[in-house]
Amino acid sequence: MITIDNLNLHYDKTAGYNTDKKETSTQVIFDLSLTINEGEKVAIIGPSGAGKSSLLHHIYKKLQASAALCSQRQGLVDNLSIYHNIFMGALARHHWLFNLVNLIRPFEQELTNVAALCQQLELEQPLIKKVDKLSGGQRQRVTLARALYQQKSLFIGDEPFSALDPLMASRLLEIILKRHKTVIMVMHDRELAMSAFDRVIALDKGHLVIDSQQQSIDQQKITALYQTSAVA
Repeated sequence: MITIDNLNLHYDKTAGYNTDKKETSTQVIFDLSLTINEGEKVAIIGPSGAGKSSLLHHIYKKLQASAALCSQRQGLVDNLSIYHNIFMGALARHHWLFNLVNLIRPFEQELTNVAALCQQLELEQPLIKKVDKLSGGQRQRVTLARALYQQKSLFIGDEPFSALDPLMASRLLEIILKRHKTVIMVMHDRELAMSAFDRVIALDKGHLVIDSQQQSIDQQKITALYQTSAVA
């Protein structure tokens, strides 16, 4: 599905991510090579500042036509309702006139579909409620619902459960893994990553240091990676 060969990624505050070194940029990924195949469930882990989000957004840039992204940035429209923010995930599936009419006066079927998804994600709030009235965890689930509503085969997530408790995170992850053929996700909870994903990739200071199938994960090596980072 995607092959990355000797990627060197830099970040510039004005230009964003790029692969060309500039005097004003900071290198965030170093000589990284990686192949991810269709059907894999891949977790990306590593200490803070390891380059996880940088790699994930590079992958999304390459695959965005077939991928649904659940980003930390959320991109919710605060003065719009839960329903409107979630339905925006489906805009590409419909004619612009359908979208316009539905956003002004929601169709019953679309309301039913969004309500069912919210129930599945345990987002028990009125669909007409504006998202600026929601808690951090509720906003995160609206962001997740919008990504799921795109109905793409590939899900790309950047720590989509960071504001949720471990039990809720586990339940939502199960939904994502069942609904998508391929999943690539940055995970804060490394224990959940190691137990739920087929493959675990670990980064440290922009370098790929672990790439292992679930059955052969070296937990001591992963623990040491985080301990070394904490000491540094």
